[in-house]
Amino acid sequence: MEEWFEGWKIPLGKWIDGLVKWISTNLQDVINAISSAIKVTIDGTVDLLQWCPPLLLIALIAGLAWYLQRSIVLTIGTVLSLLLIVNLGYWDATVETLGLILWATLVSMVVGVPLGIAAAHRPWLWTAMRPVLDLMQTIPTFVYLIPTLVLFGLGVVPGLISTVVFAIPAPIRLTYLGISAVPKPLIEAGEAFGATRRQLLYKVEIPQALPTIMAGVNQCIMLSLSMVVIAALVGANGLGKPVVRALNSVNGPMGYESGLAIVIIAILLDRICKQRSKGGGND
Repeated sequence: MEEWFEGWKIPLGKWIDGLVKWISTNLQDVINAISSAIKVTIDGTVDLLQWCPPLLLIALIAGLAWYLQRSIVLTIGTVLSLLLIVNLGYWDATVETLGLILWATLVSMVVGVPLGIAAAHRPWLWTAMRPVLDLMQTIPTFVYLIPTLVLFGLGVVPGLISTVVFAIPAPIRLTYLGISAVPKPLIEAGEAFGATRRQLLYKVEIPQALPTIMAGVNQCIMLSLSMVVIAALVGANGLGKPVVRALNSVNGPMGYESGLAIVIIAILLDRICKQRSKGGGND
């Protein structure tokens, strides 16, 4: 029976590979245009960040940390941590990583938040999206690299697209959760005052769901950062490259230092982007 089933194997892999090759052959002009636009955008962002002197950029990031969190400890820790990265010689790679994370998070939120809102208002859409989101979150991340590498070649473009595909389920799910959890009495009160559906969305639902949506932003940033090393395998620049080099050459010091830089960036982004407690304070 087992041999009979294997003899009638469904060629899913060949079908998917054929679809990817068909897209690569027949939509090459579109793919080239998308690739060029993404590459120019990311390279321009990285060039702008690298044009800014490191100490000035560190001061700006520390100022942003203070503005968002009102924490002296976090502000000082941000300065010291980034100065350590400069001292280790990984500042340029860190800037490249920040540029990739910035655009991956922006694209994920621009696409994910509207989809989450639409799914919260249309149960049939959420029912259709949920298995797709489960698939996107459970499929091995290396599998994302195969079609993007075939379509876009080596470089930052397949790294960004793979990162977006991996990170976008988080804002969709958390936006859906936040909008769905808005208390019904608030919506009914808005309707009683004659609010339109658009007014209910922008003045009632989104303000109430904002903490959950911001948690989605935080999760999206962390998931994007977790793809840094994997994206380096297809030619994306950033902190993943020295990690891959260290792995290939068994270079312990380089691996430890670049890994520490990734950990520092992850902790700083998590602390800076999390929602500030209502009490605030100079913790």
